[in-house]
Amino acid sequence: MTNTDSVRIRVFSLNCWGIRYSSKHCSQRYAMIGDLLCKEEHDIVLLQEVWSEKDYLFLKKKLACSHAHSHYFKSGVIGSGLAVFSKHRIHDTFIYRYSLNGYPYMAHHGDWFGGKAVGMAVLGIGKLTANVYVTHLHAEYCREKDSYLPHRVVQAWELQQFVRHTSAGADMVILGGDLNLHPQDLGNRLLISYTGLRDSYLETDTFDGCEDGMTLIADNPFTNKKDLVPFEKGIRIDYILFKGSSKTDVFCDSMSTTKGSVADHPFPYSDHEALTAELRLESHTSPETGRDKKSKDQDSAAGKLAELVDIVTEARTEVKVGLHCAERMRYTAKRTGVMGLALLLLELAIAAVPWLALGAEQPFPSTSFYLLAGLCFAILLTTSTLYIFYTMELKSLQGAEDQMRLAVGSLQESLRGFPLAQVHNAQRKPPGGLNACDPEE
Repeated sequence: MTNTDSVRIRVFSLNCWGIRYSSKHCSQRYAMIGDLLCKEEHDIVLLQEVWSEKDYLFLKKKLACSHAHSHYFKSGVIGSGLAVFSKHRIHDTFIYRYSLNGYPYMAHHGDWFGGKAVGMAVLGIGKLTANVYVTHLHAEYCREKDSYLPHRVVQAWELQQFVRHTSAGADMVILGGDLNLHPQDLGNRLLISYTGLRDSYLETDTFDGCEDGMTLIADNPFTNKKDLVPFEKGIRIDYILFKGSSKTDVFCDSMSTTKGSVADHPFPYSDHEALTAELRLESHTSPETGRDKKSKDQDSAAGKLAELVDIVTEARTEVKVGLHCAERMRYTAKRTGVMGLALLLLELAIAAVPWLALGAEQPFPSTSFYLLAGLCFAILLTTSTLYIFYTMELKSLQGAEDQMRLAVGSLQESLRGFPLAQVHNAQRKPPGGLNACDPEE
């Protein structure tokens, strides 16, 4: 391989925890974040949970000299919270909002109102084109009983689709953000296996930061210790992922995270730790060819395809679990709505009795009638809204499951070109948890 060009870039990612009037010391922390970014002068800055556009404009003004190019991705009721700042020119941007993002009646969680999405920015870095993605997936509020798992799996599925379909012509791809996924979680394995993205923490030999690369740690004063159960020390849910292309190799020379406290400041930047990855881009001529290398590449591709079949099958299972739950909830909403309608009709029948009693003067409890009628109407309105919402959820889950079914068929068809891999794949045991539902072929 003959190197013709080498470029180094520094990528920064942070969940800012920027909920105005709720997050602690919000304005002070944004000032600290701005000072840090001005001082460090990263090439690319990827921020999440910048929920207020005023805070984005504050950072934009503060970073005008160090990061001349920026974009704020707008989505949902209060915005996507996603922002990108760059030293390099931003040529194009696009945002894709996830089809599933929690439930509106879970207002105390707030994910539905946030309009979670993935934002893309196309950057020109010298002669190279880089597709940069920033995202924030649905939070995990209970590890043992995660009712949002199907939604997060669908989000990871849509994220990998978006990255694959929009990055075909890019020389390199960078994805950063709060994925709310542990390294071995299904959604993370699905994303990395399908896209070929590489984890900066696993790829670098030089790391400086929290133990095991954790980004939500118990030592951070803003962290709710209950959120870390059963992981006492912390968890790793924030990532900087990358990959090159046939024309460009990308290496992670070093990676670091903040460690909770900040020198000369009374509190840290956020409840999450910030990540910084130093990447090296090397352009090269056409890759080496040879019979031995081709054989090794085929064996590697076959193994990856076989693993991917298992991962997508496991994802289909989780989505089907979500489908059953959504169908059950829709049925409950429908049944409750029918009961409310029947009660309202009964009320109307009772109200008609005095009118039908010709000339008979009978007392009519108007106050009770109006209260009960109001209750019936409220039930009808609420259940109708929920029925529509669960129908939309079902459509999104069914669409994702159909896509996964087609993907499994396509992957299995590709495996037929690798006889050894096909035998190996046939002997594989299905991943844990698949006995809950046998996906149809």
